[in-house]
Amino acid sequence: MVTLKNKNSQVGIDAGELVSYVVNGHEFIHQKGSPGWGSADTEMFPIIGPVNEAGFRVQTPKGSAVQDQHGHLRQMEYQLEEQSDASAIFIKQYEAGTEVFNSKFPEKSTEEALTWPYDFRFEKTFVLKNDSLEVNFKITGEKGMPFMLGYHPAFKLHSASPTIEANGKQISLDEVLAVGSRALQIANCTSVTLKDVKEITVETEGFGNFMCWTEVRNMVCIEPISFYPYAVEQSQLHQGFKRLDGEAVFKVILRPQV
Repeated sequence: MVTLKNKNSQVGIDAGELVSYVVNGHEFIHQKGSPGWGSADTEMFPIIGPVNEAGFRVQTPKGSAVQDQHGHLRQMEYQLEEQSDASAIFIKQYEAGTEVFNSKFPEKSTEEALTWPYDFRFEKTFVLKNDSLEVNFKITGEKGMPFMLGYHPAFKLHSASPTIEANGKQISLDEVLAVGSRALQIANCTSVTLKDVKEITVETEGFGNFMCWTEVRNMVCIEPISFYPYAVEQSQLHQGFKRLDGEAVFKVILRPQV
């Protein structure tokens, strides 16, 4: 476990996963073991969304790639590269064509191994500041590599009627629940505020969109995404790809109002 601290805040990171962000005694992050989701955060890369209806195949310029929901990056383990009192850098390195075991097999997937036809390096950096926590992502790899990126943090809910404010509109928890597993789309948006007992704003650079998901009332995932996957049929998921030009940088700032 990596711990970052300053005067008012403490962050817990378990093998690259943000498992705690406590500010003035208030926990903002969903706790593993609580109802709703078995994780606290993850990344969706190099695809976002399910592909079961497309035979677990995604089209790329180098042919068909075997992927499962939200990509194979989250099936890989982070390595801690650097740490200080206020920051930590984690990396995942992938070599083209390497088989990655799919934890969804065989209960939820027919694919035991996932592959991707491109090399890449994925870097996740946490920086704790006095008023915020920055989560930075840097992707490097082959020029022209197609990819999507989504960040999937889960926030602990402390009240019965929290709301989400985005693009000047208020979204209730019931509205998120009603959409179900598809996740509620928030298009063309760079900042979302979760209004609960304490407020926290999720500010982003590089993503451009959000989606929100939960199936319980004690947590909600507010997810910056580069593409909303349910905008197309699963067989057409490649329409949402960005193209890598040497490197791509994305930023998420968790800014509590306490």
